[in-house]
Amino acid sequence: MIKFTNTGKEYKNGVKALSNINLNIKKGEFVFIVGPSGAGKSTLIKLLLKEEDPTEGKIYLNDMDITKVKNRRIPFIRRNIGVVFQDFRLLPNKTVYENVAFAMEIIGAHPKEIRRRVPMILSMVDLSKKADCYPDQLSGGEHQRVSIARSIVNNPPVLIADEPTGNLDPETAWEIMKVLREINRRGTTILMATHAKDIVDSMKKRVVAIEAGKVVRDEEKGGYENEVSNI
Repeated sequence: MIKFTNTGKEYKNGVKALSNINLNIKKGEFVFIVGPSGAGKSTLIKLLLKEEDPTEGKIYLNDMDITKVKNRRIPFIRRNIGVVFQDFRLLPNKTVYENVAFAMEIIGAHPKEIRRRVPMILSMVDLSKKADCYPDQLSGGEHQRVSIARSIVNNPPVLIADEPTGNLDPETAWEIMKVLREINRRGTTILMATHAKDIVDSMKKRVVAIEAGKVVRDEEKGGYENEVSNI
């Protein structure tokens, strides 16, 4: 599904963000990416999304080498990846329904398919009654559920969640994790970058810890800290 092979990233200013990353993530896995700020988690995500290119090594997505694809192919690669951000990134002038539908519109989905799928996804994240609301009428948790709905409406095989609970209170954070767990149970591979120790420890999923640009721990059903220092 996702494979990093001897992957490294050095920026033009000389900062080596990642070094010799070797990861193999199978279809349907739920993987937490943990580590201190500046460890390289965001760079790892940017490489997978083709926002940055590695300076060494290879990256594979669905058995395809995406390391040096042409720019015109990047939008097609990104269709295989849904993204949930910490800051939601909803369009303020569009309703909940329109925000989710927009993700289908930009890939040219047929209006009939949009009308069929958007209500189904909103029901899945328990937002059917909020379909006509605008973002400024929603709570923080509802914002994030809209963001999740938008990220999965095109049925991507991979979902990246970048600190999805970072701006939420503990109770709301757990509601979001229940949604993500259900999405994973339906077959979507999830990579979640987080600092939420309690969530990682309770979920008992695979944990990949990055420190100073290197993978220092990769455990099935791991905890947040263990051998990782300074977190």
